[in-house]
Amino acid sequence: MKASWFGHQYEEYPFELFSLSHLVMLFLLIAGVLMFYCFRYPLRRRSAFFRYTFFLLFILLEFFYHYWMIKGGYWDTASMLPLQLCSLSLLLCIILLVTMSERLFQIVYFIGITGACMAIFTPELFLGFPHFRYFHFFVTHILIIWTCLYFVFVHGYKPTQKGMLLSFGFLNGSALVAFLVNVWTGGNYMFLSYKPVNGSLLDYLGPYPYYIFALEGMAIFLFYILLVPFKGKKEMKEGRRRDKPS
Repeated sequence: MKASWFGHQYEEYPFELFSLSHLVMLFLLIAGVLMFYCFRYPLRRRSAFFRYTFFLLFILLEFFYHYWMIKGGYWDTASMLPLQLCSLSLLLCIILLVTMSERLFQIVYFIGITGACMAIFTPELFLGFPHFRYFHFFVTHILIIWTCLYFVFVHGYKPTQKGMLLSFGFLNGSALVAFLVNVWTGGNYMFLSYKPVNGSLLDYLGPYPYYIFALEGMAIFLFYILLVPFKGKKEMKEGRRRDKPS
């Protein structure tokens, strides 16, 4: 008998990296980003509709995810607290969608896009299409990226160097909390105790605990890459001002 799509029979719904179902979600991510850019002006007129649609999707998917874990007897403090990078980003996105806080945007832009992209391209996922967990995992991570870029394209929010440093400080503060909770619960929040079981970018960063220090450098590098397009625009505008005849 085929296992339920909402059950915990993992062997019935295997996930394969870069399979068709994985590639479909990557295509959906890119298509959505292009849509937000191409239709940014019409979308601004329906801002409330899109923001609260995203808000409801986040809330419902997280509710059913926690219900699924409780129903299966797998919910515990060692794995289900919102202390993974993407769990934190999800919570920040929910608040951002309601408050439209520019300071909050600065934090979630850097940590949200970086963490969600790494998760989508190298997912620590044990259930594939058409299981609920497959949809929960990919849709929530895609929504994190879409939310950040929605505010960039539609509302004109711009990440700054100060925001990058603020985000890096928030990341390290959160990592400290995650480390202490790992000690308390025996968990692996933010992968500070050991590497993911599935293959990931962390496999190329050395053994424990050295990969944690490598992650610090990688975070700064990736944050800067996310800042570069906006830094370049600012420098071009300043250059045009200087070139104007007085």
